[in-house]
Amino acid sequence: MSLKVTILLFSQVFLVASAWSTAWSGTTRSAAYGGLLANLSSLRTSSSSILLAKTGDGECAVTPEVPLSSLDASSELVDSSSSLSRKPKSGDVVTFTLLRFQPTSSGDDDEPLVLEPLFDTKGTLQLVLDGGNYLPGLHKLLSTMNPGESIQDATIDAGYGGYNPDLVFKISTAEIGSALDTSLVKIGTALQMGNGMECRVTEMNDETWTLDANHVLAGAAYDVDVKLDKVEEGPGNLEYVGESQEGKYEIATFALGCFWGGELAYQRMPGVISTHVGYTQGTKENPTYEEVCTGTTGHTEAIQVIYDPNAVSFKSLVQLGLDRLGGDVYKLNQVGNDRGTQYRHGIYYHDDKQRSVAEELLKGYEKGDGEVMTELKKADVFYMGEDYHQQYLLKGGQSAKKGSSETIRCYG
Repeated sequence: MSLKVTILLFSQVFLVASAWSTAWSGTTRSAAYGGLLANLSSLRTSSSSILLAKTGDGECAVTPEVPLSSLDASSELVDSSSSLSRKPKSGDVVTFTLLRFQPTSSGDDDEPLVLEPLFDTKGTLQLVLDGGNYLPGLHKLLSTMNPGESIQDATIDAGYGGYNPDLVFKISTAEIGSALDTSLVKIGTALQMGNGMECRVTEMNDETWTLDANHVLAGAAYDVDVKLDKVEEGPGNLEYVGESQEGKYEIATFALGCFWGGELAYQRMPGVISTHVGYTQGTKENPTYEEVCTGTTGHTEAIQVIYDPNAVSFKSLVQLGLDRLGGDVYKLNQVGNDRGTQYRHGIYYHDDKQRSVAEELLKGYEKGDGEVMTELKKADVFYMGEDYHQQYLLKGGQSAKKGSSETIRCYG
């Protein structure tokens, strides 16, 4: 297993965001390393880490993934009763068939390893255009197509960004000092900087190390054959609408504590087409994550789900959320070790039918174990969370395939 080393800058530990997450969110990483090395204060070894990379001695350490079956293709998915004849727009529900989805081959024996995708790639699938859950390149490709059109031999970015030579730099061994046992480091060792970026040692001598901060899979791509089967309008109203929601697809909103794990759980549920995380039930307009974390805005971290009620019931969505909460349904402003009003749990109904279903399910928890603290309120304004929070655990390497059953790890 490859060794991971953490570089601490400015004597502070920062939240680590994966380079893959950065690439998916569309954030351009700065190549400005001037002054970065000058502030290098210390080095220390962290725990060993599994890397998606070839190490210097040719070994390959890969995060294991259990093969999972894809969502069955259904003739109902391509029913034309509600389909549109135009190219899809942002927010539309897109039904498509991936006829081929495989890593692009360069013929280079040393090309980076590309793992099996962590989302479904077989059969008839659905997404909300620009709604996450799939590679941005696939969204972009589908946006250019008309219903019934097929495209062959398209190439889309694998989600790790292109290779940037400006992210390769040298560090003097003198700057490293004695804080690190350099005998533990070799070519191919992964390093992690205090700003969250990862890099690898690509060259070493007595005076300098060469570090490459490109993701190990930068430049990787997939070859795709795809058919656009159908375009439909997604839900229009994102708040409470009264008796019932109109249209084929509906919205549900839940608060289950930290929104990363709950979102992945809903991504895995067949019938769920799109998920987003954000903030709701507060008073401040357009709050930031940092503001919500203070507990002063009144918001709670929430997950908004777009689903097909013909494929999955609202009752099943609510039960999934309650199952994740477990005994925390009796705790006020707490889920697990996360405490504060921003972590309060709730079901925020978008119509009266959802309210009735949720009320009935919550009654089942009133069995003398204490008062149920899961709040039940009308859906209010939902403010989208920052890009780096969206589909956070998928970006970090956990499967979002329909029916996946691996344990969801929110931390570590």
